[in-house]
Amino acid sequence: MSGIKHGLAWSISYELGNEHVDSQHRRLFEIVSELIEACINGTEKEELRKTLDFLVDYTVQHFRDEEALQVECNYPDYEKHRQLHEDFKATVGTLIRSYRENGSTEELSANLHVVIAQWLVNHIQREDMKIGKYIREH
Repeated sequence: MSGIKHGLAWSISYELGNEHVDSQHRRLFEIVSELIEACINGTEKEELRKTLDFLVDYTVQHFRDEEALQVECNYPDYEKHRQLHEDFKATVGTLIRSYRENGSTEELSANLHVVIAQWLVNHIQREDMKIGKYIREH
């Protein structure tokens, strides 16, 4: 499967219009793509663990920044959005526990793609775009 990319492709259609949040989203796409490729390519356990840990840390920081932006602009659905972030962190925590117990498996690779990659795209397109629209209108 060499040469085939299995990661995420960034699209300008994902941009909210806030450079800080948009740059974090682009970086999240890169990290998730690296993680998917690492699982598919059978990257060594230590390297994969570092990538997973970095993804978790970066995601937590991104969520903090995005939530601070929502508070700053008095976004009306802040609590709902924050809960979506909390739910995602719990889901990722389950995947990481699975990885630590079982290592890189086909099931983990599939879950990373479905759970993390699809969640990220759907969350940006559905929820984060609402924030961008609210900021532009207010």
